[in-house]
Amino acid sequence: MKLYFSPGACSLSPHIALREAGLEFDLEQVHLGTKKTKTGTDFTQINPKGYVPALELDTGEVLTEGPAIVQYIADQRPESGLAPPAGTLQRYRLQEWLNFISTELHKQFSPLFGPKTEEQQKDAARAYIGRRFDHVAQRLESNSYLMGEQFTVADAYLFTVLTWTNFAGIDLGRWPALARFAERVGARPAVQAALQAEKTR
Repeated sequence: MKLYFSPGACSLSPHIALREAGLEFDLEQVHLGTKKTKTGTDFTQINPKGYVPALELDTGEVLTEGPAIVQYIADQRPESGLAPPAGTLQRYRLQEWLNFISTELHKQFSPLFGPKTEEQQKDAARAYIGRRFDHVAQRLESNSYLMGEQFTVADAYLFTVLTWTNFAGIDLGRWPALARFAERVGARPAVQAALQAEKTR
């Protein structure tokens, strides 16, 4: 498999999942401005949407969209516990979290990274994210991870989003449970390896 990624982007989530699952994979960095990979390939020929992540399977097919990719990865190694078995209520709970993170957190950061976004819009985005963080923090007050005590791909995704808070002007100190979660996940060997690999590419 090959993961197309960009440092600091949401592709960190499947990168973490691949390492947590212990799967063999290659990394190919993408410059999101030029839409070129590090080897000079036109990335839009791989993913016409033009953004990461994209996972090229051993069959040559390409899977896109983070929540779909991380579930695929988890299902390659069911024994990893990265996702509950398909068809169970717990699997739908995982999908519930993945959808929440994708729509209510991830996409809400977009205005905060836009160079032309007015400060008033940024303040509104931070307030919106803050209300969603309230919900997540409440869950993590009594649980180590989103699904309880088992680390899953949803945690990899949430961690990835939380890494953006410093750049976005959001202080996690307001949510001690989120700060503890970020520290806990950040200390995992697979997470450390993913972060280091993306720095050195």
